[in-house]
Amino acid sequence: MRFVDFLLFPLALIYDGITSLRNRMFEAGLKKSQPFEVPTIVVGNLAVGGTGKTPFVEFLINHLSSSFNLAILSRGYGRKTSGYRLANEQSTPSEIGDEPFQVYSKFKEKVTVAVGEERILAIPMILAENPEVESIILDDAFQHRYLLADLNILLTTYKRPFFTDYLLPVGRLREGRRNVNRADLIVVTKCPDTLDLNEKNRFRKQISDYLVREKPIYFAGLKYGSPYPLNLGFSEPGDKFILVTGIVDPEPIRLHLEGKQKVVMETIAFPDHHSYKAKDMLRISEVYKKYATKNVSILTTEKDAVKLKDNKLLELVSNIPVFVLPVEIDMEQKEEEQLLKIIKSMIINKNANGEI
Repeated sequence: MRFVDFLLFPLALIYDGITSLRNRMFEAGLKKSQPFEVPTIVVGNLAVGGTGKTPFVEFLINHLSSSFNLAILSRGYGRKTSGYRLANEQSTPSEIGDEPFQVYSKFKEKVTVAVGEERILAIPMILAENPEVESIILDDAFQHRYLLADLNILLTTYKRPFFTDYLLPVGRLREGRRNVNRADLIVVTKCPDTLDLNEKNRFRKQISDYLVREKPIYFAGLKYGSPYPLNLGFSEPGDKFILVTGIVDPEPIRLHLEGKQKVVMETIAFPDHHSYKAKDMLRISEVYKKYATKNVSILTTEKDAVKLKDNKLLELVSNIPVFVLPVEIDMEQKEEEQLLKIIKSMIINKNANGEI
């Protein structure tokens, strides 16, 4: 723990008191949680950002949308609007948020996508417009306790698991470690390819130390696809990249590229959910010029690409090769099958009986 953390520790204690009081009020019934007839699945975490929620939501879409009519509901973090909005062809990242826009762009033929800060108000609105919806997946709603979800999936990263983290502002935890007990299952994300059974068992033991009763614990890595061009005129990237990101942690991407014998010449790391401006594109152009003679390409994430596609911004880098790196959740087949079986059974039973 850094010296500055000792100075911040009293603030963390105050924060803990506030969040603990709020949780106790829900547990005592002084604040009410609202259930819904439609099966609801929460994907969330104890920490702020960076646990891979969007790739995990996309993983669920890929594996569930062929069996169920799904809706995805997000707060729409970083958008410049408020209230309930249903994504459509005219939606933009600034209107619904970059991650919901990414999900809508990729899966609009498969799922309904909506945003709304007040989830218990947004859910009836989704169902009123789309009565065929059979289950709603809520992105980043673990702390939204006004909703009584049917299944809470908690994500925690391998690099910074909740059991080694601390409450804000010392660490990144939104609430205390023992609130992991609200989860129905836990997924350790961003695991390395080298993760073995002994390491999994170590993680299970350390997570279980905070659990009142046993819960399923799974492990997931990230699988990167082939980069595809963002702008016209370019087809294949070379082996050298300038990495441009507006995410919490670009390190896994850098490690992936190096593992593929690619060279990262420089990383331009913007804050998470960064809203790109013309000056940012000029900065990217200037960095590119330093390496232009070395057959270098710009590489960015899908989350960033949805904002860089803005015509006015894209014009500023129209002569630069910009590529997008897709990413997916990667799980061992047995664990994947077990996890999906739990989720599918919940949806089927709830829709058949009106309750779990």
